[in-house]
Amino acid sequence: MTQLSIAILPESPEDAPAVERLNDHAFGPGRYVRAAFRLREGVPHVAGASFIARVGTLLVGSVRLSPITIGEAPALVLGPLTVDPDFRSRGIGGALVRRALDASRALGHRLVLLVGDEPYYAKLGFKRVPRGRVIMPGPVDKDRILIAELEDGAFEGVEGPARPGYGAVAA
Repeated sequence: MTQLSIAILPESPEDAPAVERLNDHAFGPGRYVRAAFRLREGVPHVAGASFIARVGTLLVGSVRLSPITIGEAPALVLGPLTVDPDFRSRGIGGALVRRALDASRALGHRLVLLVGDEPYYAKLGFKRVPRGRVIMPGPVDKDRILIAELEDGAFEGVEGPARPGYGAVAA
């Protein structure tokens, strides 16, 4: 098999239709009822922390981060992370997440929440949130709620409902 040349690039507004098609293809209409989607609903993603993956001109992956509040603490929610099924298991998802976390840290963000598989995301710096510490806006497997501290100790004392946007909390 030949090595692919994969470019990880900041998402631009022109990428949005292709990203939506990729998400529809990967997740289908069921994605709209998931708790993580409800956190992103109506809230624009953070442009400087959302990235795409291209092989040539073909968009093969995407990751978006959106602002949320956990209790009173500002945070980001990661998702969706999408890789075209034909390009999975090539490190694209991990490369997208690492780039998004690095960019989020550089922008001054301290926490990133997601709902996902701990074995996959643990190697990217995420750990399981203790049950009941973060309340999601809909049904969710509480063992799949994960957090990444972009600054040591950032999750100390943080608890409560996760809500879209930053609310009254300054970003």
